[in-house]
Amino acid sequence: MNTKQHMTEEAIVETTKLGHFCAQCELEILVGNKDDDITFKSVLVNRPGLLLAGFEDYFSNARVQVIGNAEHYYLASLQPAEKKKALTKLFVQRIPCIIYSRSIKPTQMEIDIAKQYGIPVLLSDMTTTWLMQEISAYLDDLLAPTEMVHGSLLDINGVGVLLTGSSGMGKSETAIELINRGHRIIADDAVVVKKVRNDLVGRAPDKIKHFIEVRGLGIIDIKSMYGVGAVLDSEDIDLVIHLDKDANLEDYDRLGSMDNTCEILGESRPQINVPVLPGRNLAVIVEVATRNFQLKKQGYDALEELRKRTNLK
Repeated sequence: MNTKQHMTEEAIVETTKLGHFCAQCELEILVGNKDDDITFKSVLVNRPGLLLAGFEDYFSNARVQVIGNAEHYYLASLQPAEKKKALTKLFVQRIPCIIYSRSIKPTQMEIDIAKQYGIPVLLSDMTTTWLMQEISAYLDDLLAPTEMVHGSLLDINGVGVLLTGSSGMGKSETAIELINRGHRIIADDAVVVKKVRNDLVGRAPDKIKHFIEVRGLGIIDIKSMYGVGAVLDSEDIDLVIHLDKDANLEDYDRLGSMDNTCEILGESRPQINVPVLPGRNLAVIVEVATRNFQLKKQGYDALEELRKRTNLK
């Protein structure tokens, strides 16, 4: 995806190609070119009925505008001069684009005014409500705060596990063994993390998607080697497992009573610190840690059960 991102005082601004936006949201271009840039400043989507009717207060020109049946039939009820005046009020706002839902075809007047102001006009066969949900979901992801994290992200039994640790810890080798055990990988070495509402969603940078570097072997294409079932495009980060080679074993939790967390983009996730020791099978340790994490989420805690049986404090 060809995008550029920068911050303003108000929000994140993203510029992407019109063709990419339309491909992601299943839209047809009526006015505009697929190679044109389109800039988004808001995750909100608006229906401009009030503006078309003459109420201009509180109108945000940063929002994508959607024309549904109500707006379409209102415009159709106007005399040509009134209609032109109403449309001009909308297009002069320099909105990102206007989308017609339900396969509603804009009139030639609407097309001409859009061209005059350089506003992309797009068409969708979705209902207005569903279209607005789809566009909002796309913008939520596009405009989400982003951070690049060094690590490997895998789906282990439905849990998004981020493996972290300094270079040479064996993260990639551990990831390979976990793939061999039937789990799926999202990203290796570099993980692009986006905060979408309260979720942390990780994916691989496009240029290294599905590739893993293994010392001594070089670059491996996981998708080609293991098939599409071994890879995922994205996954929520539920658990962080940190591999530590310079571990002082006296500092480590032997009973599992410590609640460590890792903060990414202002969101905390549970973190398990695992010492890297000779002879340890890290893939098995990670798999067991993930299963234990699932059990705790379901309400079962092995330490509490042991305490009940032995009166352990």
